[in-house]
Amino acid sequence: MDKNSDLKQIIIQTLDNNKAQDIVSIDLKDKSSMADYMIIASGTSSRHIQSLSEQILEKFKDSGLKDSKIEGKDSNEWKLVDGIDLIVHIFHPEKRKFYELEKMWAELIPKEKLII
Repeated sequence: MDKNSDLKQIIIQTLDNNKAQDIVSIDLKDKSSMADYMIIASGTSSRHIQSLSEQILEKFKDSGLKDSKIEGKDSNEWKLVDGIDLIVHIFHPEKRKFYELEKMWAELIPKEKLII
């Protein structure tokens, strides 16, 4: 296994151990250059979401990703933890349903069509 795949498993396990709900991992390697993996999970309250995001940030830093950061610090409904090649979205269930990130990334993004 590669380093990113191992880290992905650590993050999923951390989310699961801390009662995150509906954890989904999406492989972005052939879909986007922004990251190798995206993990999406739901928290039960604003405090739960904040706690999960801080724990994920700690796991990233423990793995040597010193430039990792949390975006959405002022939001009670979502957080994004940027682990460079691994992005973690933590949503309140209603906000997650609104954005439908899983649906957006479910299919391969079509290659650009050549217009003649």
